[in-house]
Amino acid sequence: MLREAVIVEAIRTPIGKRNGSLAEIHPVDLTAIVLRELSSRTGIDPAEIDDVIWGCVTQLGDQSSNIGRFGVLAAGWPETVPAVTVNRACGSSQQAIDQAAHAVMSGAFDLVVAGGVESMSRVPLGAARESGLPYGQTVLDRYGVTELAQGPSAEMIAREWRLSRVVLDGYAAESHRRAAEAVDSGAFSRQLVPVPLEDGSTFSMDEGLRRGTTIETLSALKPTFRADGTIHAGNASQISDGAAAVVVTTPERAAELGLTPIVRYHAGAVVGDNPVMMLTGPIPATRKVLRRAGLNIRDIGAFEVNEAFAPVPLAWLAETGADPRRTNPLGGAIALGHPLGASGAILATRLIHHMRSNGIRYGLQTMCEGGGTANATIFELLDRSAS
Repeated sequence: MLREAVIVEAIRTPIGKRNGSLAEIHPVDLTAIVLRELSSRTGIDPAEIDDVIWGCVTQLGDQSSNIGRFGVLAAGWPETVPAVTVNRACGSSQQAIDQAAHAVMSGAFDLVVAGGVESMSRVPLGAARESGLPYGQTVLDRYGVTELAQGPSAEMIAREWRLSRVVLDGYAAESHRRAAEAVDSGAFSRQLVPVPLEDGSTFSMDEGLRRGTTIETLSALKPTFRADGTIHAGNASQISDGAAAVVVTTPERAAELGLTPIVRYHAGAVVGDNPVMMLTGPIPATRKVLRRAGLNIRDIGAFEVNEAFAPVPLAWLAETGADPRRTNPLGGAIALGHPLGASGAILATRLIHHMRSNGIRYGLQTMCEGGGTANATIFELLDRSAS
């Protein structure tokens, strides 16, 4: 019989924009800041942790050679604490949470830290492709294309679902509006880990938000991938830096540690989808995880659907019938940023705290991922103390 897996803490750094406040911080040190804060907030002795499962996408340069392990060492944790770095493209740290939950549920581990990091300022987007063709000619020949790329895929989705530029820009403007409202209401304050900077100041607020964004202001931006296209920098996710992590354990171990579980890991799923269209995976992933959970879309009180590009959540909404008001209620990656390997854990952190603050029983998160895969996870609220 499988054990229960619960999350007792979820935290994240503020998200830094490209070449912004976090650009000078090595991603190993950014990882260490989150790990130390987890230990401080929970009182957990790091020596008790069975494993650290860490997501990171572009594993080159400053992010190469098992960055999770070096983050553990930089945090000052005992050398006996192991770590592994996983890569499922943009869903890497959501996959890390899934794997941590699976290990706890199976009885292999009792106490796991899962999360991720990405410094897109220091290790640029696309750097992994500069030295070769990652998908190989055989894959291109199979699908009769010359490339597999996310931007053109977003354009395909916009055309397939007949999403006009005005609709996409309206969604992007709403993401900024919701994010601004969340910041002003203090919705993120409990989850954020302030980051000390070299100049003696502290970075404590997401810096991608552009207040006052409207359809009219976005209309001045030129399409990025097609001259007659709809996708541009304003309705796509921001290139960002950041880190996030959660602690996964059993209810029994949490009680021993004097910790209150916030949510239960209710169900998880991962799917493969068309790698040319690429970003539609959250649609079948959502259907799959709902079937596994024995729930329907109306049972879910909050959704986090990563805003890689505006067509992604809009197509997802059209196909799932989910309530737009419950979808990305605090804004998303268009307004706040998308630090690849950290984003899955960032979405989980935002979702878990939102569930607790509003007494929402079930929350679902899903991520589109390069290569045409997608993760979906459902959490169930246990701690109603803030509702």
